[in-house]
Formats: sequence, C-alpha cells, structure tokens
Amino acid sequence: MTDEIDPKDHLLAINEAFYAAFASGDLGWMTDIWSGRREITCIHPGHRAGQGRTEVLSGWFDILQRPPGISFGKAVAYLHGDTGIVLCTERIGPHELAATNVFAREGGRWRMVHHQASAIHAPPADTESGPTGSGNIH
Repeated sequence: MTDEIDPKDHLLAINEAFYAAFASGDLGWMTDIWSGRREITCIHPGHRAGQGRTEVLSGWFDILQRPPGISFGKAVAYLHGDTGIVLCTERIGPHELAATNVFAREGGRWRMVHHQASAIHAPPADTESGPTGSGNIH
C-alpha cells in the first residue's frame, strides 16, 4: 500500500481549489493556482481569449473584485501524461455553464494553464415531438 495521492484525485482537488478561490475572491490563491512557467490562456463567457499571465490574471483581478456566487459540479478528470483536463459544470445564479480546465504538472503539482466556460443552452421544449415533416424549424 502506498501513501501517494492518485493523480486524478490530486487533479480534482486542485480544480476544487480553483473554484474555492473563484468563489471567495482570493486573488493570491487564484494566482498561485495558475502556472508561472508556461503560457496560459483563459476564455470567459462572451469574451475574447486572454493570453499570457499578465492578461489572464488581470481579467481575474477584475472578476474577483466582486466574485459571483459560483459553484461547480459533475467534475471528471482525464490524464494525458503531464497534462490533465477537468470537464465540469459551473452554476452562477440561474445560469449553468460547461467548463474546461486544463492543467500541467509542474514539480509534482498541477498548475492551471487554460480555463474556458460557456453557456449551456437547453434544447427547445418541443423537441420531443420530432420533426413535423414541413421543413420548418420549431
């Protein structure tokens, strides 16, 4: 038996720490989660891609001045060598978003290199009835 933490569990724990920093407005904690050695990117819903540490962390500084009430769920981790991907959902008020969080292992620790979130759109309520055959979209 080993005391070593499962890499997926470690990845999910740092993903949880990311959302804790986000929810609490803790810029120091948020800064520490992001990689300091690699190029980083971030795409917030409705925004252009932020590129590079200065631009990405400046965006987080603005958001964390008044952090939204955010929670996350349905987190699933995928490992690809020293790269880890977590897919999850975010909830901000009544809005549900799909999020992709990409991490790179640096010195035995996962550090975020990319975050992207986008709205989840529910299908129209009448999709269960199927096509009408008229070619119209309902």
